[in-house]
Amino acid sequence: MKRLKYILTIAIALTFTAMGWSQAQQIPERVQPNKFAIKKVDFDHVKEVISNPKNAYYYPKLMKAYSSNDTTLSIEAWRNFYYGYTFQEDYNPFRESIYSNVVEQLYYKQPHSRAECDSIEKYAEKSLNDNMFDLNQMNFYIYVLKEKKKHARAAVCQYRLDRLIAAIMSSGRGTKEEPWVVITPEHEYNIINFLGFVATEHETLDGGIDYIKVKPVAGKSAEGFYFDISRMMEIAALKFPDINEGEE
Repeated sequence: MKRLKYILTIAIALTFTAMGWSQAQQIPERVQPNKFAIKKVDFDHVKEVISNPKNAYYYPKLMKAYSSNDTTLSIEAWRNFYYGYTFQEDYNPFRESIYSNVVEQLYYKQPHSRAECDSIEKYAEKSLNDNMFDLNQMNFYIYVLKEKKKHARAAVCQYRLDRLIAAIMSSGRGTKEEPWVVITPEHEYNIINFLGFVATEHETLDGGIDYIKVKPVAGKSAEGFYFDISRMMEIAALKFPDINEGEE
């Protein structure tokens, strides 16, 4: 079926939106739109800097900084870390940990017992070890660390989440002219949810652009947001040739 894997991923994302994913925390004021400079993503430049061992944004250096919980990285470093991941061998735009469903099923059964919190922490950590850019799991992990009074670890994870959101939102304004660039379908819905909206409909436009319609929110004029998925689909077509099966 035409772009089956992508369509299934979108369907799952919409399902979790309908389940009330917006109950999760919203984007902190410090990473709201217009709080940082908007810069169009140049993937050729990203590839150049992350592949150069002498460059400050050489990917192994960024990965080491990320793994060591370095909180001094600039937004430009985070941008290269996020978008540079699309040039890594293990990048899969539809990557999903085998542990993620375990966490989601437990999370939505609030309130949680101590044993349930232990399980959420265990499997959220395993999920993030398998997919470090799973913002859903990151949010669940922050929640359970706070529940268990592990505030220092929660703060580190919160910092990572804030910076990744900022990196995505620095790529555009969510408009047709300046869409946000994402490297996995779920991040479209993460951004919308964090902004305080609930997605209602998904539409794929020409040129590798997605448009996500949202429910009206009092005091907000947005009817929907635009996302650039062209890089994601380019890699998907290479790694999953059947994704375009059935296209004319």
